[in-house]
Amino acid sequence: MTEYEHTPQTAAQTPAGISATPVPDAAGTARGDGPPRLTRLDFHGPLSDERAARMVARLARTGPRSVLDVGCGWGELMLRLLAAAPGATGTGLDLNAEDLDRGRRNAADRALDDRAAFVEESALGTARGPADVVLCLGASQALSQAPPPRRTPQALAELRRLVAPGGRVLLGEGFWERTPRPAELARMWPGAGADDHVDLGALVGLAVDAGFRPEWTETANADEWDDFESGYQADVEEWLAAHPGHPLADETRRRVDAHRAAYTAYRGVLGIAYLTLVPVAG
Repeated sequence: MTEYEHTPQTAAQTPAGISATPVPDAAGTARGDGPPRLTRLDFHGPLSDERAARMVARLARTGPRSVLDVGCGWGELMLRLLAAAPGATGTGLDLNAEDLDRGRRNAADRALDDRAAFVEESALGTARGPADVVLCLGASQALSQAPPPRRTPQALAELRRLVAPGGRVLLGEGFWERTPRPAELARMWPGAGADDHVDLGALVGLAVDAGFRPEWTETANADEWDDFESGYQADVEEWLAAHPGHPLADETRRRVDAHRAAYTAYRGVLGIAYLTLVPVAG
């Protein structure tokens, strides 16, 4: 879903992620003897199957012929959209080779490999648009190297450039559900600041300023967040319980405990908005 290992705020800061742990192979077991990686997640973000189905149906109704997934990870939503829109082809861009391999395997398993391409390259300044549907779920940092608060407006400008006339952008972006307190920020990701995000109304306003109309506005709920964060760490927690004396255990335990502490700090403070955006003609 993203070009980064895991960011609770859909930006480049990573709060004690577990990217140093081994990556699972095609069978879902880790190479070497470390913990598996992200085998419990369908989506690399707080997104339920039910919400995803509604998004896919909404986008498929527009009759897309081309789909571009920015920071796609293993591209689960793109693959579901391609299944619902038989005339469409899709391209996913990401820098994580292991995630891209997972996406290719999933595409082949669903007989979508002739319509889905997973490309290991940066999305910065990409020439792969315009596309009828552009997905950017938790990956705005893939489109702009600017720090907050300039990153989101720049990413929206890029999305406007990449979407075809009459097309749709589905943007998943962080926002503050309420202003975080200093003590909460201190427990979040390294360098977290109050200007990392705006509130929901301001986020929608930025999309309008970039040349979009918001067709649909929705936000991840608490169950989606808890399912995601639990699923993100479940493989590692299970492995730690079974291998407390492993040479990798101390470092892995430190990372996973720090990440859990960060989540409890931003739980109910950080939100994820899913905006379905229509480009303004002209």
